[in-house]
Amino acid sequence: MNLSNQFKSLAKQTIERSTNIKYHYDSNNVAKKVLRQVELEKGKLSSNSKKTALEYAHEVLGWKGFAPWLYVYTHIYGQFMEGWLPDNYYGRIVLPKIQGDYGKISFLKPFTNKVFNESVCPDLAYCINGQWFSKEYEIKTTEQINTLIVKDQTYNNNMVINKLDHSYQGKGIRVYNKDSFDANKVRKNGNGVIQPFISQHEFFNEFTKGAIATLRFTTVIDNSGEASLRASFIRLGRNKQTHVQSSNQIIVPINNTTGKLAEIGYDNTYKSMNAHPDTKATFENKTIPFYHDCVKMVLDLQNKMPMIKLIGWDVIVDNKNKLVLMEWNGYGTGIAFSEATQGPSFSDLGWSGFYKKNKLNF
Repeated sequence: MNLSNQFKSLAKQTIERSTNIKYHYDSNNVAKKVLRQVELEKGKLSSNSKKTALEYAHEVLGWKGFAPWLYVYTHIYGQFMEGWLPDNYYGRIVLPKIQGDYGKISFLKPFTNKVFNESVCPDLAYCINGQWFSKEYEIKTTEQINTLIVKDQTYNNNMVINKLDHSYQGKGIRVYNKDSFDANKVRKNGNGVIQPFISQHEFFNEFTKGAIATLRFTTVIDNSGEASLRASFIRLGRNKQTHVQSSNQIIVPINNTTGKLAEIGYDNTYKSMNAHPDTKATFENKTIPFYHDCVKMVLDLQNKMPMIKLIGWDVIVDNKNKLVLMEWNGYGTGIAFSEATQGPSFSDLGWSGFYKKNKLNF
């Protein structure tokens, strides 16, 4: 290797090391903040529990820097469980290996129906590189798009929603009135999709009527090559919101087998509660309508995308009892909440040995 190539290789390693260090530093700082919140409710995590988690991080996962999220999981769950994947271990070690660049396809909102070769999302129109397209991917003028939006009768409301590429956690989302929708102005937002504003099933209105609830299902392609459900929970918005936002959402675990909500839910800081803070609707003894149909739908879709090993699906049941796939996430799906409340969810897949086999440069 000549001097120039050596320099390039060293520079690449330095950048990779710096990126990894920052990622784990930021992730573990989040874990420490969450642990402090949990300790306000439950008291200090015991030294024995910390020791067990630290030993597991070092001996099984390969680095003590994977311990902070294990502390969080242990305190929320009530005991340490072998097989957990820390959030930073998943995000930096597992995700690139099982998804590669293929999972990033889900960032491009207008491609969903194209990729699955069917109308899996209720799309109305697409804006791609400054050009408008119909849901059939036919080129349209701004005037044609305006007319299409005004005439949409999917739901008995006067709103549509614009989701931009790379939008997540409630960011990059805008809601418009159909009558004042201006395709020329909306185009300036960037690439994305226009969808009808969903009218949700009455079950979800008990918790909040403004922001549409989101059922999150996490599926994987297991080692036998079949799709399986690994986690499910509901994300609820707050009063006077048009959509769920990660900054103040309420999350409630769902029993993967029965579809029943857990008795306890959490806010974005992991503060626990047994009812929605605005409407006071309790979570206990509530079962998601058409839950098993939702599970079947996402498993069927996961089987159509086996090259992406883990997918997070955002689903809702509308006021016509129809299942609606709002979007899918093939790369940035978080697992911290589901691991802490329902996990370990992936212990049978062999992912816990990824780092020790191919150590990254930390």
